[in-house]
Amino acid sequence: MFSLTHLQHTPPEAIKSQILQLVIDYLTDISMVAIPPSNPLYNLYQYGVGHEVHQYLDAMGGGRELAVELVVAMGEQEDVLGFVLYLPVQGEPQACSVAYMAVHASQRRKGIARAMLAKVREACPQVELACFVNRVPYFEAMGFQVLGARGPQVLMSTHDHFSDGLVAVLDIAPIYSSLEVRQIHAYLLNQHGKRAMQDAEKKRDRQLDLLARQAHAFVQLRFGEAAARNTGRGQRLV
Repeated sequence: MFSLTHLQHTPPEAIKSQILQLVIDYLTDISMVAIPPSNPLYNLYQYGVGHEVHQYLDAMGGGRELAVELVVAMGEQEDVLGFVLYLPVQGEPQACSVAYMAVHASQRRKGIARAMLAKVREACPQVELACFVNRVPYFEAMGFQVLGARGPQVLMSTHDHFSDGLVAVLDIAPIYSSLEVRQIHAYLLNQHGKRAMQDAEKKRDRQLDLLARQAHAFVQLRFGEAAARNTGRGQRLV
């Protein structure tokens, strides 16, 4: 059994720490880089994406030009089984964009993801998200429609069109240029060597190129060239 909680303010520390642990544990599923644990850069992205989600959760307390909301699935022992972090579209109270979503591996195929997204739709009927090609059938089964492609991901929505407003998102460049990331990179360089790290970056880039081709080809097959170039609504960095 599980219960759902909709949060519009910074979650309690116990919930926040469990959400961040899910991000670390399921980085490959969550990150748009889709980097596997076998890649030496994996630990660097664990920090980077974890820190990004951390900033989004902190932004729920106010003080930043970010609108962030959260749906959390809780178990009977007050343990976090899954979460959806989403960003309302500015000027369109009926629309939002899913930024991050995860369900604990032991709790999958129990309807948690479907229930969380249904809870999001209660607040924002038009829900938009981006996923890799292999996840499209999963979201189609929940009522999402394919609308286009952007980079390595397919764009989907509960409506047959994109919302027109902007979504305020974090500028993640400072995270990946931070002292902490440079220290992690230096540690990995010392541990694996320059050649291995260069190969890791090449593998990451080849993987992203492959995923982008797959997303474009998938959408083009569905709708033609025009839709394959569709990038959806705009974003505003904060």
